[in-house]
Amino acid sequence: MRSGIIGTGFIGGVHAYAVRAAGGALAHVAAESLEHAAEAARRLGAEHACASAEELINADDVDVVHVCTPNALHVPQAEAAIRAGKHVICEKPLATDPADARRLVEAAADAGLVAAVPFVYRFYPSVREARARIGAGDAGPLWLLHGSYLQDWLAGSDATNWRVDPKLGGASRAFGDIGVHWCDLMEFTTGHRITRLIARMATAHPDRITEDGAAVLFGTDRGASGSVVVSQVSPGRKNRLWFEFDGPSASYAFDQELPDSLWVGGKRGNQVVPRGPDTFSGPAAGYARLPAGHPQGYQDSFTAFVADVYAAIGGHKPDGLPMFADGLRAAVLTAAVVESAADETWVEVPQ
Repeated sequence: MRSGIIGTGFIGGVHAYAVRAAGGALAHVAAESLEHAAEAARRLGAEHACASAEELINADDVDVVHVCTPNALHVPQAEAAIRAGKHVICEKPLATDPADARRLVEAAADAGLVAAVPFVYRFYPSVREARARIGAGDAGPLWLLHGSYLQDWLAGSDATNWRVDPKLGGASRAFGDIGVHWCDLMEFTTGHRITRLIARMATAHPDRITEDGAAVLFGTDRGASGSVVVSQVSPGRKNRLWFEFDGPSASYAFDQELPDSLWVGGKRGNQVVPRGPDTFSGPAAGYARLPAGHPQGYQDSFTAFVADVYAAIGGHKPDGLPMFADGLRAAVLTAAVVESAADETWVEVPQ
């Protein structure tokens, strides 16, 4: 499988490593200029540097286009890749507007192409183990779903990048950037869908246009209540995505900064189950590629995601592969959060 990556910043580098680790070839990279693309080709090990995104998309030796550019470019670049008959991996948000995201879902389906969004936290073995146990009914009916996603990379008043500009990043920054990851993970792991929510957005630095954080209360289609707190200005929290899902018989907790175990709460005692092919059940064990005690983290999860995309292109149907429809779901949730925060009221979430 030959891939081309548009955008060569941090996440472009993560994609490049995952391509090779999943058995693919990095054929082309494109950046804001040919000079930057040439430097990135050397750094990332690509075969060729392209002068533009269009050149990469139309290259005959690219099977999969990875869109790793600022949010405002996702829709036109993903659309162009689909028109060119290329499979697509598009960073989230798939689109900053649900109508645009829906158009991409339909275009990919009409073209018969694999079009995926890297909600890669699904690929932690500990998450898959929680999902398997919940699906087996071990917790009983889940009634409380709660957690947070906290970062500190914008804690300084002078910290900035393109994401703080709504013209490039969209109307929501913190929730649209990381809150959607938490919501995707919750819905994937539990099988619940958020049906209504009320949100409050806030800024730590008053000169910022988009929110530094958000607090969201929600209800689900299976009668559970939930909450999530999202922040990019929580000093000391680098990338702490944490959840706990509670049923009357058991609770399950996961911390992305300590991902090599699953916490299982019980009425007569708790367990910390180490991640490993011999400690997790069948659905999760396949993603536990190293023995227990050998750390397996974010890059490994990204590689597992890319490998499953390649498998899907080859005609297989990997369980839980996040597709453009999941990117649309994230856009719908983000729009609901923005609407609720503006009106300070509960809103219904379209399904």
